[in-house]
Amino acid sequence: MSWFTNLRGLMKSKDAGNQDSTQTANLSQKSMTANGFLTLHETVSANWSSRNYLSMSREGFMRNPIAHRAIRMISETAANVPWTLFEGETELDDHPALKLIQTPNNASGAADFLEGLYGHLLLSGNAFIKMISDGKTPLELHALRPDRIRVVSGRDGWPVAFEYQVGNHKEQFEIKADKAPQILHLKLFHPLDDHMGFAPLEAALMALDLHNSASGWNKALLDNSARPSGALVYQPKDGGNLTQDQFDRLKGELEEGYSGVQKAGKPLLLEGGLDWKAIGLTPKDMDFVEAKNGASRDIALALGVPPMLLGIPGDNTYANYQEANRAFSRLTVLPLVTRIAASMSAYLKNYYSGDFRFVPDIDKMPGLSSERDMLWARIENTTFLTDQEKRKAVGYQSIAGID
Repeated sequence: MSWFTNLRGLMKSKDAGNQDSTQTANLSQKSMTANGFLTLHETVSANWSSRNYLSMSREGFMRNPIAHRAIRMISETAANVPWTLFEGETELDDHPALKLIQTPNNASGAADFLEGLYGHLLLSGNAFIKMISDGKTPLELHALRPDRIRVVSGRDGWPVAFEYQVGNHKEQFEIKADKAPQILHLKLFHPLDDHMGFAPLEAALMALDLHNSASGWNKALLDNSARPSGALVYQPKDGGNLTQDQFDRLKGELEEGYSGVQKAGKPLLLEGGLDWKAIGLTPKDMDFVEAKNGASRDIALALGVPPMLLGIPGDNTYANYQEANRAFSRLTVLPLVTRIAASMSAYLKNYYSGDFRFVPDIDKMPGLSSERDMLWARIENTTFLTDQEKRKAVGYQSIAGID
């Protein structure tokens, strides 16, 4: 039922009056005669999206361009940071754990696999990896969708198993202290949940809904001839209401002749007794553009992406694009990659012997090239370090025969 039908029904109901309250009906009738139309106000609560993985995936990554681009920037940049493997101070070039990361399974390479993990963390706050092995030796690693995993807690509150469900099929993976776990659970800090992580995008959920609603409002405005909604007021000199035939004809002419983008600006021809009253707010009244940019900045802030890198105006905090990119690499990408590399090192030690660890190769990160140049320049100009100490200071191994 359209607003036009609702308005006509309310006006007819008002003209008829309330049989149980004659005085109120008379006052309402006088108000109708004096003003010519009825103004209705209704206070409603805002509708927010659900706080779960499916909702944030659809409303955020799949519908919102700011969230989509920010998540892709983080996950793709982080996935392309190479990992090096060290045992003590020695870099290992040939190790089964390194080969497993480089080729986690037959369906995806390292970049695809890691990009999925980072994306799950940003959208859910959780990422799950399933290990396929022959009982002793790891064979494949697979990323599982977080919405399909449930942590099963024991009576003491500690997790005892992970339950994975696809359709009607359920499978449980027990967590035992004397057995290598088949599931690796990666999670971000959550202040109110003992077992599950908190998604960064969830902190910007209100801004996300505001941005999506602003885009939807703008589209509806264009479909409605790029004009705000309004009301046709029938106020003849001799009083009375429109007949049903007149009402149907007027409604049909409005919908067929004056709605749509192609008919924007077409003049509205009104017969005697009809007047157009705008009842909507203009984009200027709502400060439409600034509200949308403010929501975009909140989304970028929650995900840790400088607004300049997303093309959002009004936040030129950094001196230039290079500084913004450096801050993004140092403050957002590197901590995320370091966290995952450390967790993967601890997990794979259950299957491989040796005190090895994965370390992100920051020398291969383009965003940190300026920091690396400054570090090398400082080390090169020092006079109190030997060549071996200089190599160690910049992260390189010692070479025999060099002082």
